[in-house]
Order: sequence, then structure tokens, then C-alpha cells
Amino acid sequence: MERQHIQIGTRGSKLALWQANWVRSAILESQTGTGTEIELVIIKTKGDKILDVPLAKVGGKGLFIKEIEEALLDGRIDLAVHSMKDMPSEIPEGLCIGAIPERENPKDVLISKNRLVFSKLPHQARIGTSSLRRAAQLRCRRPDIVILPLRGNIDTRLKKLENENLDAIILAAAGVIRLGLEERITEYLEEDIMLPAVGQGALCIETRKDDPEIDSIISPLDHHQTRRVVLGERAFLDRLEGGCQVPIAGHGKIKENTFRLCGLVAGVDGKRMFRETLSGPETESESIGLELAERLLSMGAKEILEKLKMES
Repeated sequence: MERQHIQIGTRGSKLALWQANWVRSAILESQTGTGTEIELVIIKTKGDKILDVPLAKVGGKGLFIKEIEEALLDGRIDLAVHSMKDMPSEIPEGLCIGAIPERENPKDVLISKNRLVFSKLPHQARIGTSSLRRAAQLRCRRPDIVILPLRGNIDTRLKKLENENLDAIILAAAGVIRLGLEERITEYLEEDIMLPAVGQGALCIETRKDDPEIDSIISPLDHHQTRRVVLGERAFLDRLEGGCQVPIAGHGKIKENTFRLCGLVAGVDGKRMFRETLSGPETESESIGLELAERLLSMGAKEILEKLKMES
């Protein structure tokens, strides 16, 4: 007999609630006629409480999920919905990635005050972002740019664009699209300017390993191709032992049964950057991710990573 009452753990931001409600609706649609009820359980995480310090200085990945994972392990919730790019490469014992729904647009977007595209921003333009990955790539392209820290939910960041003497901000396209704010987007940044974060645009439905009832309920939400791509990206990140403290980017695609992964490791100042692309059978996405990481390490990325570890 399938569970009649399901509790989904989520953060309380507008975007997190949109994501959790999307999962809730998808489950209910697949469970039509079963009498299943689904409740959202809002859990405040450390990342929600610390808003005045860049993520790289307070622990990076895991800040937005640890308390939710604890609730999942304790049995207070049945599953959790996260943004995949918030997921550390190591998942706690007893938990797993139960499903990865089809990915939204993975790109980053520029939202500028005067609707100027990136190439037209003025000299020493002030751009808001707390992402080391974004900052490094921006500095590589435009060393004149001034990077200013930017935390908070999407609405907060958009208000800061208007009120804090910024010329532009960088956000993930997926969040902007999901909240119906596409008209605010000035430019979708192409990969040669801004390679996305690993997992960006994808959701993670996290579950307990020993819960076959929940597995059967969420299995219709798992998008086979997205899972292969994201697991390849995550294998790349895992080998590099990357987190928010390190400017690492990685984005994969599958076309005609071939998995193509582009990866990048950069110095924080954007002056040194190692970038490479590797392709192979889509069934081998994770081994391709590992091999790409090894290539970047041998090219010189290892020095950058070791230096950043010593400084953190």
C-alpha cells in the first residue's frame, strides 16, 4: 500500500517554494486517484540565515541543504527538493539522488540597469555577484569590471540592482524563468563568456536509500537524459573536490547519443584559466567527467586548486 501523506522538505524562498510546488504537482498528477496528500515542510538552513557574508567565506556548498538532509534522515520529511547546483558532491550515508527532473535553461543571464548587453557595459562597470565562478569569468573577459558582493533571493538582488549603484547583476536563467521574470533578462550569456555551474538549471529530489515506496512515487519525474548529463558534470566536480570556494564551471550536453562536457577551472582574479572539452558515449558520462577533470589538473588547474585550499 502506497503512502497516503507525503512531506516534502524545502527552503522557504520564493524560488525554493516554486520548485517544491512543481514537484508536488508532478507527483499528484502521476498519483491521480490514489488519495495521496502532499505537504510542504519549510526548513530554514544556515545559508538562509547568513546573508551578509559571501558563501565562499562561510562554507560554500551544503549551506542550503544540511538542515533539510537532517530532517530527511530523521524521518521528519519523506523527500527533499533542492537546486542541483547547491548539492555537494558527497551525499550523506543513507541518502541518495532519487530523481532529476528535466533541466531548465542552464545558462547565466545578465540583468542590467539600462538594458545594456555585456559587451556594451561602460568601463569599470559595477556588477553584482557573490559567485567566484562568475566573477573569475567576468574578470577574464573584462579586467576593468568592478565586482561587488550580492546575496539574497532573486527579488532582493533585483532591488539591489536598482538601489545600490550597480550597473548589472548576474543570475541563473532557470530561477528567473521559473519565477516568471523573463522580461527582466537583458542577455543570456553564451558559454564562451560564462560557463554555467555544475548542475545549474536542474532540480534534485533527494530521498532515503531504503524507501521503495517513495522511490516508486518519484520515479516518473526522473528525466533519463538530464540524469546522465548532471551525473557526468558532478563526477567532474567531485574529482576536482570543488565547492563555492573554487571557480569551477562545467556544462554537459547529449546529442545523437554523444555526451559532450566542457569544464573550466580559474583563478579568482580570472588571469589564469584552464578550459577543455571532452566527448564520448552518453552511457559513459561519469567516466568522461572524471577524465576531463584529470586533464585540467594536468594542464595546471591543480596549482590553482591547491593555492585556493591553502587560502581558505
